[in-house]
Amino acid sequence: MEQSSLVGSKLPAFTFQVEKVKIREFALAVDDLNPLYLDSEAARQAGYRDVLAPPTFGICADFWGSMDFMSMCQFLQMNPVRVLHGEQEFVYHAPVCAGDELTVETVVESDTVKKSLRLVVLASTYSNQYGEMVLESRKLIIERL
Repeated sequence: MEQSSLVGSKLPAFTFQVEKVKIREFALAVDDLNPLYLDSEAARQAGYRDVLAPPTFGICADFWGSMDFMSMCQFLQMNPVRVLHGEQEFVYHAPVCAGDELTVETVVESDTVKKSLRLVVLASTYSNQYGEMVLESRKLIIERL
């Protein structure tokens, strides 16, 4: 059953500075030692402005730039002790590199109940300092009812 009260609602937009050290920390944390993520010169030789963000780096922008977990639960009218992160997908339209400033806008795309689960999908767009949309993500948030 669709719960339309929140569908179309926008979370507060935010900006996120993509820092070389955060890209490096992320690459090391996921054990991906690709020189494009770690070495500015290697990235430039490959045609990038600076080190390249790994494929799931968008989660860092969400985690460090977006509203905190409790605020998000309050916004979505969810009980935080019953919330799970279901899945998340990223679609890149252009490279994200160190030095970029991302502006992230998020909307509640769907809000449904199936059996004893509430399923909320948040759709986000990430635009760089040049106004180019570089990344999209969809995230499923599950609340056990």
